[in-house]
Amino acid sequence: MTAYQNRDKTLAWLVGAVPYIRFLGICFDRQGDEITAHLPFQPKLIGNPSVPALHGGVTAAFLEVAAIIELSWTNLWEDLSAGRLGSDAVAAGQLPPLPKTIDFTVDYLRAGQPKDCFAKARINRSGRRYASVHVEAWQEARDKPFASAVVHFLMPDPEG
Repeated sequence: MTAYQNRDKTLAWLVGAVPYIRFLGICFDRQGDEITAHLPFQPKLIGNPSVPALHGGVTAAFLEVAAIIELSWTNLWEDLSAGRLGSDAVAAGQLPPLPKTIDFTVDYLRAGQPKDCFAKARINRSGRRYASVHVEAWQEARDKPFASAVVHFLMPDPEG
């Protein structure tokens, strides 16, 4: 297995570890060490059919998922790049647990339209016990986000 295949399997494992990601249909595009979350539009995601607008809970879940996967991916990237995380561990799903959300604040900037959504997360701080991540979601233009969030996480104990 090449290093690139190992990275892709690791990302697939991270995404597969959260059943709600599959339910919503969220996928991730990887370019090197950067990932972008993609939420393809589906009619079941509409919260208010008279507007129509994406459900606020779907928007919040999309932002939180993007933050969790970015934080986990960033923490694993160094080990993957240095070869410290082998293909056997990835194949067996022996990866660290995902961080746990402590606090989550969403800003709904405008209604999400019935279109595909994208999100990028940026880690503000990541320590041994705590991390803070900012994430923005957009639809047609990245410079016009429809929602953003700040998420604080409790980092998993590396000792298990």
